[in-house]
Amino acid sequence: MRARRLTRTLTCIAALSLAAAGCGLSGGSDGGDSTAGGCKVDQGNVGSGKLSGDVKGTITFQTTNLKKDFGDYFNGVISAFEKAHSGTKVKWIDDPGDATFTQRLVADAQGCTLPDVVNINVNTAVALTKNGYLLDLDKKAPDAGKPFVPNLWKSSLYADASGTKVHSVLPWYSGGIVQTFNTELMKEAGLDPAAPATTVLGLFDDAEKVAKASDGKYYAFLANPQLRIPADWQQMGIKVLSEDGKSFTFADDPKTAQWVEAMTKLYKAGGMPRDSLSATQDPANVYGQGKLVYGPTNPNFLRFIQQNNPTVYKKTGVAPYMLDALGHTVGAPQYIGVASTSKNAATALAFAQFLTNAENQLAWAKDPNVVIFPSTTASLDDPFFQSVKGDDPFAEARKIVASDRKTATADEIALTPGELNAISAQIQLAMQGKKSAEDALKEAQSKANELIKQGS
Repeated sequence: MRARRLTRTLTCIAALSLAAAGCGLSGGSDGGDSTAGGCKVDQGNVGSGKLSGDVKGTITFQTTNLKKDFGDYFNGVISAFEKAHSGTKVKWIDDPGDATFTQRLVADAQGCTLPDVVNINVNTAVALTKNGYLLDLDKKAPDAGKPFVPNLWKSSLYADASGTKVHSVLPWYSGGIVQTFNTELMKEAGLDPAAPATTVLGLFDDAEKVAKASDGKYYAFLANPQLRIPADWQQMGIKVLSEDGKSFTFADDPKTAQWVEAMTKLYKAGGMPRDSLSATQDPANVYGQGKLVYGPTNPNFLRFIQQNNPTVYKKTGVAPYMLDALGHTVGAPQYIGVASTSKNAATALAFAQFLTNAENQLAWAKDPNVVIFPSTTASLDDPFFQSVKGDDPFAEARKIVASDRKTATADEIALTPGELNAISAQIQLAMQGKKSAEDALKEAQSKANELIKQGS
């Protein structure tokens, strides 16, 4: 997991440009052959009607970079499933999860060799759903959403080939989001660690006080806007994309200009390191050196600080994330999808639901080597999350996130690398005083919209 919020996952898989000609779905649920994403499949996998069939046979299950650290857990889940369903066999493979992951998986799908059950992120879910490679759970498993936190399930929707939003994935684990800060530096700057900011612009107000008090000895946070967009904008209630996702709209909201002006003012005041405007520094490392007031927002970062900078860890405070105008947090979880091209779809679906059930999710969340939060209501209601002992930063974070997961949604707006770079470049010009906030945003939106049209 990354040291900042999971909202950094990159989306809008137009870059992959799956051929629309091979994306049709047809067929009913009465056996025989049909097509899904250009692949020949059993009619029961597509069209109307609940999925039926015996839970038997062999399926392939693919995770993303999990085997090295969690082999015992997953082998245990697989063994339990095979024991409960005589005649089944689950072959587990683990993808390294590098930058070409989505492209490789889409290529597998186009070749009609997509794993039966697959661990995917939001980008891949968008691409595979759009092109018909995942089961439509609303039709094939209409009760699939019952175990999951209602807000999370309702928002885990992706558009199919017709543009209709469907449930094509089961929510799995997420990293959560909190505010973290160096309490000593906050006090030195005249801020109260017990009363952290509750809005994004309120955070910038506090950051200005840091700039005035620090005299360059420490900073509020790093300057690169890529670290804050579009997360800040979403929390502020800014509409980043049009409803159909085909154009950007962030420049049309005056609040976005207020945000750019706040970034610019703070940068000029010395509240951010000058050399961090376009740098790719890891804020976790800089925070661990005692040079930042505000740390990354993923609870996993706290484990990193605890292990590598115990002195700073003891000074670290934790608070709920700024809900701002949105009223809740966002952040896409990891998902489990079932291939519509599966030869044993009933078995694949049964295993996917078994893997993501409350009992198995809770068991993994209790592993001391991982910092994750489950997606099922029953898991989050367990005393492990509700009766957390201790008042150290990590214990506080677990309490906060367990509550936060009950209201969080998966309505994350994620950006492709090209879109993020194009938008950030214009904001950086504004922060350097080379453009007004309005002009920078207008140009950023224009360039980002060009990229959408180009499919990049």
